Amino acid sequence: MSLTLAARLRSETSALHRQVESTLFMQHLLRDRLDRRGYCLHLRNLEPVYSELEKGLERHAGNEDVAPVYLPNMFRTLPLQQDLQALHGVTWPQDFEVLPSTLTYAARLRELSASAPVLLSAHAYVRYLGDLSGGQMLRNIVVRSLQLPPQGGGTAFYEFGEPPEVARLAQTLRAGLDQVTHDKAASDAVVAEALWAFEMHEKLFAELSEALALTPLQ
Repeated sequence: MSLTLAARLRSETSALHRQVESTLFMQHLLRDRLDRRGYCLHLRNLEPVYSELEKGLERHAGNEDVAPVYLPNMFRTLPLQQDLQALHGVTWPQDFEVLPSTLTYAARLRELSASAPVLLSAHAYVRYLGDLSGGQMLRNIVVRSLQLPPQGGGTAFYEFGEPPEVARLAQTLRAGLDQVTHDKAASDAVVAEALWAFEMHEKLFAELSEALALTPLQ
């Protein structure tokens, strides 16, 4: 019996996913070593990715290959912007550099929206399922490392609701992915696109580490 698309994505990207999670930048993030500037630079470089992805999903919401993963409750562009304003102020768009990998990633999403919208589902998988699965843990890390008030601003990016709602959203997205396409060639292309997305995250995290002059942790 062949695997569903969601199962293929999980299986065939798992090694690269683990590699991305072990990058120097992620080590600093997970071990409370990022300061406010570093964390804001991170958010600043996620914002264009989500913005382009969500514009594409919105544009093609009526497309049968996009509609199953068009889930506006998961959209993160506005929460990212709210967090940047709460943590830095209204000048965040000018004060933090958009790095080359982010520009490449955003351009790719615009290209897919114009010519291959089915592949947007790969990016929905990479970003949203990661946000849902690790969001609460990362929220707690950010609150602790930036010394934020527990109920204060700055963590909207990770807030999807109570645990049952988070689980429901994750299940809805997985089920949606399995409705995106039943064509083998298209499924292969979605998996390949997800691998590309993880590779771009690895490049972005390397650029963030360089921009922030991060050093290996002991």
